[in-house]
Amino acid sequence: MPLRTKAKTLVAKTRTAMSSGSIEEAEENAKAAIVALDKAAQKGALHRANVARRKSRLMKQVSASKAKTQPA
Repeated sequence: MPLRTKAKTLVAKTRTAMSSGSIEEAEENAKAAIVALDKAAQKGALHRANVARRKSRLMKQVSASKAKTQPA
């Protein structure tokens, strides 16, 4: 249970940082969230396919927000 909670909290922090415009903080939180998600999958708290989907969507959002804030 704590593994799932930690992963969900870090994902939420990442999304909050992205919406506030702090891309560096969002990237750091995303890395921490990925570690927490992988650990939850390894321990069996979350299914590995669920973790893969969450990581993919999170990184896609981080990349999109990063591209949006950087000048072309």
